Amino acid sequence: MKMPTENIDTSMFAPCGMNCKVCYKHCYHKKPCAGCLNSDMGKPEHCRKCKIKDCVKDKKLSYCYECLDYPCKLIKNLEKSYNKRYQASLMENSAFVKEDGLDKFMEQQKIIYSCYKCGGIISIHDRECSECQEKMK
Repeated sequence: MKMPTENIDTSMFAPCGMNCKVCYKHCYHKKPCAGCLNSDMGKPEHCRKCKIKDCVKDKKLSYCYECLDYPCKLIKNLEKSYNKRYQASLMENSAFVKEDGLDKFMEQQKIIYSCYKCGGIISIHDRECSECQEKMK
């Protein structure tokens, strides 16, 4: 499941600011999910039932940062969880995309989450490579 070097799948950027490409579900399964905005097939239950995804759909937005209520309570709670558990900021991701664009964001993510040993994808959730299972710090 190596990250592509030329084509970057921008549909893997979730409305909340998560890069689905570095999710444990995408990294470790032979039939990975297609990302937040695509089919629910292959998604973990918490993603299928995501209130943030439903909210964005209801408001006919692409990303949470486009909403007048951003950051809402749902985003703030998710942000707090990702800061604490994974030392990552989904709000910073969203700000980067808003400022510099999705292509540039995904290029940056490819650098951050590529395994230095084999080029596989490092999962944000457990810092393990999808290919060689090397644990990263």
